Amino acid sequence: MKYLYIAIISTVLLLVACGKQGEQLELALKAAGDNREELQKVLNRYKCDNEKYKAACFLIENMVFYGSYEGEALELYRSYFVEFSKFPSYRHAKELVDSLEKADGPFSREQLAFKADAKNVDSTFLVNHIEWAFKVWREQPWGKNVCFSDFCEYILPYRIGDEPLSLWREELYEKYNHILDDFRKSSDAQNPIKAAQILMDTLRKENYRFTSLFPDGPHLGPMVLQWRTGSCREFADAIIYAFRALGIPCGTDRVIQRGDTNASHFWNFILDKNGNTYMAEFPYQEKWLKANEYKVIKGKVYRVTYSLNEELAKKKYEYSNFHPVFCRPFFHDVTDIYTAERNRMLTIPVDSLYYTPNNKELVYLCLANRQQWIPVAYSQLIDEKLCFNNIEGGIACILATWDGKQLSMLSDPFVVSSDTGEIHFLNPQKCTHDVNLYRKFYMAVKGYFYSRMIGGVIEGSNRADFNNSDTLFLVKEAPYRLYTVAHLKSDKAYRYIRYRGAKDSYCNIAELSFYENRYDTLPMYGKIIGTPGCYGNDGRREYTNVFDGKTDTSFDFKEPDTGWAGLDMGKPCKVSKAIYTPRNDLNFVYKGEMYELFYWGKGKWNSLGKKKAIADSIVYTAPKNALLYLKNHSSGKDERIFDYWNGKQRFW
Repeated sequence: MKYLYIAIISTVLLLVACGKQGEQLELALKAAGDNREELQKVLNRYKCDNEKYKAACFLIENMVFYGSYEGEALELYRSYFVEFSKFPSYRHAKELVDSLEKADGPFSREQLAFKADAKNVDSTFLVNHIEWAFKVWREQPWGKNVCFSDFCEYILPYRIGDEPLSLWREELYEKYNHILDDFRKSSDAQNPIKAAQILMDTLRKENYRFTSLFPDGPHLGPMVLQWRTGSCREFADAIIYAFRALGIPCGTDRVIQRGDTNASHFWNFILDKNGNTYMAEFPYQEKWLKANEYKVIKGKVYRVTYSLNEELAKKKYEYSNFHPVFCRPFFHDVTDIYTAERNRMLTIPVDSLYYTPNNKELVYLCLANRQQWIPVAYSQLIDEKLCFNNIEGGIACILATWDGKQLSMLSDPFVVSSDTGEIHFLNPQKCTHDVNLYRKFYMAVKGYFYSRMIGGVIEGSNRADFNNSDTLFLVKEAPYRLYTVAHLKSDKAYRYIRYRGAKDSYCNIAELSFYENRYDTLPMYGKIIGTPGCYGNDGRREYTNVFDGKTDTSFDFKEPDTGWAGLDMGKPCKVSKAIYTPRNDLNFVYKGEMYELFYWGKGKWNSLGKKKAIADSIVYTAPKNALLYLKNHSSGKDERIFDYWNGKQRFW
């Protein structure tokens, strides 16, 4: 951020690094300049109320690091969310982005001016937030189990990030507090988890529309609860505003880089009456889960705080090669809370490195984002080894140093076993093998769409209502390729044949074709039949998509069960073979498209050449034990690192 008073901030950080925390308040007041009198009014007001005085000091001491953006371009940025919330004016976020950029030009955060809190927050504003925060903390029955330090971090702050300042607490209190009236009379009234569940159930009834296509910009403020659009960051913010307004200790946990896909990620946490962490990915997750039940591959998890991480601030001054990812130290490591028995310490001996780093040089553990490496943790060489604490397995990593401009690779990539924490280095060998590739990207959310086909059945019947139907095929495993051939088990003739989705599958399937003979290449034709209605009720994913010959369209039934799609052949016909395609993310290998395979070796990505696919797979000769990356030059943008293990791609 472009702080106009960067020298004051640097001084604050330096004092923390030197252990002189007592001077932070005075420095923050100095940073306020002409606004110091307003902040002093707050301190004077509470000098006889010990807890409120400490709370005011907590806010003011850290206020020097915060601010918001302003400028005409801010309305352009907000318009993305406003317009996208007007469902169904824009069915696709890409349409909206293109429309707004054509009309007003692209948005950039650089078009905005930064407005520092310390120079602008007045006493009335700060007192309002402090009074309302204490009101809900003390009046709500679950507040009895919230300690003062948790109150300060997860209820008291007047802002989440860099959103415009507003007096949001009273309005949200009046809007949501009545929802918990009956609960406050119950025997569980001191349980914040149950209060949180009731409130989240209410919020989930609204229609939320996710997109990650909008340009990077500041936080939006409490309007996220009204617009209900955006990415995981906006959805997490919505929960925080509503929960903190009712005194439920809540915040954001995040990963700088996920261990299984090309993205950072945010979600909400709350604390139970014993201080234990529960989490939810709002609005998709129905119930709050214990943190160690969250199974997404995270690698490293950090909790966002309002207050400065003093230990991290010290590192900033102890080491010259401090990476920008860690330069704003307002988070702390909570990986162990999420990983429990899966928590690992990685130990890398110096003889596994390309060279020996200086003892005063930080070494970064990096995860992949496409063909780039993103630092997520750091360590230093001690006793001829590097140790990284609190790491979740199931990830592929690399070690690097930072010279202020770029990363320099310090090791070969290595994978960390999720079961044992064992490390295996992927150093390409001189010997080669053929790799048969079907995809360029990880099967989303552990095969979410693909796994929904497990338990689905192909059925034949001579009645339109499918009474007395015969099961001709059962899908036993998630499809691995674009086209999967199923040989049907029946010699009977059927007029009606269909695919019926498994329980809780929303009958997700993209394409289906039937063949009279297992050697036929031309599919059979008939009248398309099925259960009408799709998720979202926008007509985009009806049952008719299953027979439109397009693998990028699919059926997504409006109900989790009872959905099906099939053909009326007009007369009984024998059917010996079916070919099906799962609902997908367009990341299979497609015939006619141009691909290029890379392997990592000698500190860089090396090309194995371009090829045009002639089927739904593509074959390359690649070094054994190599980290690989398949790029599609014809379409799409999602690609992910993988190795070749037991004859299959293993994505990381």
